[in-house]
Amino acid sequence: MDEELYLNKLSKAISVSENHILESLSQRLKTNFFQFVNGYRVAAAEILLQETDKHVSTIQYEVGFNSKSTFNTAFKKVTGLTPSLYRKQATLVTH
Repeated sequence: MDEELYLNKLSKAISVSENHILESLSQRLKTNFFQFVNGYRVAAAEILLQETDKHVSTIQYEVGFNSKSTFNTAFKKVTGLTPSLYRKQATLVTH
């Protein structure tokens, strides 16, 4: 959820080359670094949208997005919905 998580930072933290990380994500998971990280961030945002009343912008920052447009784009790419619409639909399902 670190908004400052970049490939080189991850590479140093786990002592694996950037190229190895990129190749592994590409070949094994058919994704790239940003899609991989954003997938985790969106999953965390989904839980917060369902289980809390926190404002969407608060959730956006908590899960590591520092741009509303980037958050909305990534969230919609994964879920097919905007964060606000996702929350509305989740609320309808649980009530």
